[in-house]
Amino acid sequence: MDTPITGRSIIISNGRCGSTLLSDLIHEQRDTLSAQEFFMSVAPWARSAEVLTGAEYWAVLASPKAELSTLFRIGLPPKEVRYPETGRWAGRLTELPRILAITLSKLTADPDALFDQLAERVPEFGTQTVARHHSDFLDLLATLTGKKRWVERSGGSSHVAPYLLKGFPDCKIVYLTRNWEDTARSMSRHSSFQLIQLRVEFLGRCGLDPFRVGPGQEVPADLERFLPDRLTAEALRERGQEIRRYLALCAFMSSQADQALADVPPEHLLRMRYEDLVADPVGELTQLGHYLEFEDAPEWAGRVAGRVVAPARRAQPAAV
Repeated sequence: MDTPITGRSIIISNGRCGSTLLSDLIHEQRDTLSAQEFFMSVAPWARSAEVLTGAEYWAVLASPKAELSTLFRIGLPPKEVRYPETGRWAGRLTELPRILAITLSKLTADPDALFDQLAERVPEFGTQTVARHHSDFLDLLATLTGKKRWVERSGGSSHVAPYLLKGFPDCKIVYLTRNWEDTARSMSRHSSFQLIQLRVEFLGRCGLDPFRVGPGQEVPADLERFLPDRLTAEALRERGQEIRRYLALCAFMSSQADQALADVPPEHLLRMRYEDLVADPVGELTQLGHYLEFEDAPEWAGRVAGRVVAPARRAQPAAV
C-alpha cells in the first residue's frame, strides 16, 4: 500500500442500536476512514473460504446486491443509501454496484470517481483468501481517501460475527448493544431488517434462502409471495407489524455474536451499550476514541457528542 495503515477496527452490532450514528461520528475524525456497511454488503459471500484473484474479487464488489435491488424495485430502499441523484447509475438503481450504495457514497460527494480509482487497482490484487482481499481493500480505500486507519461498521454484523472474528484476528473489536425491545421496534420499521427477518424465517422453516432458491426446490405456499420476484412493499410492511418477529431476530443475532466472542475471543475488545452512549456521550466517545487510538480523542469526543440525542427526547415537542 502507498502509506502504512496504523489501525484496523470492526464494530459488531445487531443494527438499529446507534451504530450508524457512531460511524457518522467516527467519520468526523480527520485520520480515520469510517467504512459503513461494507461487510454486510458482501455477505453471505464474505463468509466463504474461497481463494480469488483480484479480478474475481472486484467483479463481486462491482456487482449489484440482490437484496438491495429488490428493495429498489419495490420502492423501499433503506434511508442509509446515499448514492447521488446525479450519479452514473441513478437511472438504473437495481444495477447499482454494492459498494456504491452506501460504503463509497458515505465518503465522498463523487462516489463514481472513487469507484473508478478502485476499479483500476483492486483487480491487481493477488490471488488470496476473501478475508485478505477485504483487508487489502479497506487499506486501499483508507489510502485513497487520505486516512491512516479504518473502522468498519455494518448494521446486523452480529450475524456474521463468527466470520469476522476468525477472518480478522488482528482487528480491534467494538461490540455495540442496545436493549432488545427498542432494537426490535426500530427493526420492524426498517426495510432492510424486515428483509433480513424474512430470510431468517425462510431458512428456519424450509432451509432455503429466498434469494438462492434453485430449480426444483419447493417453498411453502404461504411464503411464495415473499420470494424476491413477487415481493411487494405492502407485503414487506405487513411483516413489520409483528414485533415478536424482531425480538426473535434480536435473540438470534445476539446469540451469534455472543457465541463467536466466546469461541474466538479477540485480543482487543471494547463493549459499548447504546444506553450508556446516550447517558454520557462525551465519556463514552472519549473512551472509544482512546481505544481506537485517536490522537485527539477528548477533543473529537467533545466536538461530536452533541449529535448523540436520545430518541425519546428527540420526539418531544418543542416548548412553547
